[in-house]
Amino acid sequence: MISSRTIHNIALIGFMGTGKSSVGRLTADALRFTFLDTDTVIEARAGKSINDIFLDEGEPAFREWERRIVEELTRRKRTVIATGGGLPADASNLASLKTHALVVCLWASPETIWERVRAHGHRPLLNESDPLAKIRELLAVREPYYRQADVLVNTEMRSLREVAQQLLHQFHMAQAAPR
Repeated sequence: MISSRTIHNIALIGFMGTGKSSVGRLTADALRFTFLDTDTVIEARAGKSINDIFLDEGEPAFREWERRIVEELTRRKRTVIATGGGLPADASNLASLKTHALVVCLWASPETIWERVRAHGHRPLLNESDPLAKIRELLAVREPYYRQADVLVNTEMRSLREVAQQLLHQFHMAQAAPR
């Protein structure tokens, strides 16, 4: 329920390749907010790439980094936050984001996601013999968490600007909701 919350930020959740970083930057610029990508913060603090964190320390260590960053975000205001694709699968992360942010899930089909990320070598969860099958598998696991967002926005067949405009509209509506 959005009306009983004080919303200072926008948090973008969703699978890799749905446009969280690109749309997040456009939205932050339009609102004159800070843009923060949780993966970028983790890489800076860990002193290594996410791929290397996965290789050297494993996924549980990466998820712990995410948990710590999300905890810090509760003190932020006027920020558009792009999260890693698996971050909301931890219910405490999602609950924490909802204390201060309008949580928006960006959505696309497995095929669209694969087309968007296939040339990226920095996607450790897709280092598989059948990456499209892995995308389908991960989406199936994460979908129940993604659906808990305040707003779901399909990014297929829409420009980044159109998606950003939708986010701005949803944010302004949430800000105007009676408390």
